[in-house]
Amino acid sequence: MRRDRAAFRRALLDHFDRNRRPLPWRSERTPYRVMVSEVMLQQTRVETVIPYYRRWLRRFPGWDELAAAPLDDVLRAWRGLGYYGRGRNLHRTARLVRERFGGGLPEDPDALRELPGVGEYTAAAVASIAFGRPVAAVDGNVRRVLCRLFDLEEATAARLRDEAARLLDPGRPGDFNEAMMELGATVCTPRSPGCDGCPVEAWCRARASGTVDERPRRRARGKVPRLEYATAVAVADGAVLLVKRPETGLLAGMWEFPAVRLGDGERPGRRSVATAALRLLEDFGLRGRLAARLDPVRHAFTHLHATYRPVVVTLPGMPGAPHPPRTASASGADDDGPRDAAWADPARFDDFALPVAQQRIAALVRSRLRGTRPRASG
Repeated sequence: MRRDRAAFRRALLDHFDRNRRPLPWRSERTPYRVMVSEVMLQQTRVETVIPYYRRWLRRFPGWDELAAAPLDDVLRAWRGLGYYGRGRNLHRTARLVRERFGGGLPEDPDALRELPGVGEYTAAAVASIAFGRPVAAVDGNVRRVLCRLFDLEEATAARLRDEAARLLDPGRPGDFNEAMMELGATVCTPRSPGCDGCPVEAWCRARASGTVDERPRRRARGKVPRLEYATAVAVADGAVLLVKRPETGLLAGMWEFPAVRLGDGERPGRRSVATAALRLLEDFGLRGRLAARLDPVRHAFTHLHATYRPVVVTLPGMPGAPHPPRTASASGADDDGPRDAAWADPARFDDFALPVAQQRIAALVRSRLRGTRPRASG
C-alpha cells in the first residue's frame, strides 16, 4: 500500500461516519440485536432483511422471549426470509444463552463459534460490533474489497483474514468492519464500482493497475438442477392434509403439502402427475379421486429449481390420522424417518410454518375451495 495503515483507517472511517446508511440495527447495538441482524443478513440483501428485522424485534424483543417461544412461532416469523436453518439456529442459541450463559451472549469469538450456525465471519462480526473485540470480519463484500486493494486474482480465506487483521482499526474494530462491508456494498460493488468516489482509492493496487473489473476472479457457477414434484392436495370434509418436514435438513421443521419427486427423465404430463399424487396418498393409507389440477408453482432454492404441480384429491368423509411414509419430499432430499401430519382448515393455513412455495400453493388451494378461479402462480 502506498500510504500507511493509520491514514487508510482514518480515510475509511471518516467516509463511514459521513455516509453510513441508517440501518435499524445500528440504532441500538445490543448483543442480541447484533446477532439477530448478522444471522438475518447471511446470504440475504439488506433491503429484504429490514422489515423482517423490525417485525422480529416486535415479536421477540430479547433472548428470553425468543427462548420461550415455540419453534413453530419462530419459523412462522422467519418464513419468506429463506435459509430457515438460520431461524432454527437463532432459537437454539437463545436457549443456550438462557441455560448455559446466564442470559448473556459470550463475548469471546471462539465461544461464539461454538453456537449453532455461527461461523468465522459471524463470530468476528458479533464480537467486534457488539463487544468491541479487535477481530477482523471478512464477508463477501470485504473479500472483494481486499482482493482489489491488494490486486489479488484470488486468495485463500486465511490470507484475506490476515490482510484484514493488519488493516483493522484496534480503537474502533466494529465500526471498521462495518465500514469495510459498507464500502463493498455501496462503492466497491461487483460491477461498475464507484472508484472515483472511493475514500481509499489511493491505496487500491487494482485501481492503479487497471484490473478492478477482474478482481476477484469470478467463480464459474455449476448447473442448477430443475426438478418436478407431484403435489397432493388431499381434501376431506373441507380439511386439507399437511405434513411436517423432518427436524434436520432443508426447510427443517416446516410444513408442506405432501409431494413426490417425478423420476429423472419423466415428463410431467397431466396423467403422470395425477398418478404419482394418488399413489403417494395411498402410501399414507388414503384413497380418493382426482378433482382438479392447480397451476404449477415454481421456486428457486440455492441448489435447485423446483416446480410443484398440485392436484386436488377429494376423500370420502374424514379419514383417521394419516401416517406419513418415508418418501422423497418437496425439498429434493429423502426424508429420514416418519413425519407429523395434520388436517388443516384452509382458512388457518397461516397457523402453520409454510415455506414460500407452499404458501403460494396454499393460496391456490384457498381460492379453489372458495369456488373462485385460482390465481396463476410461478
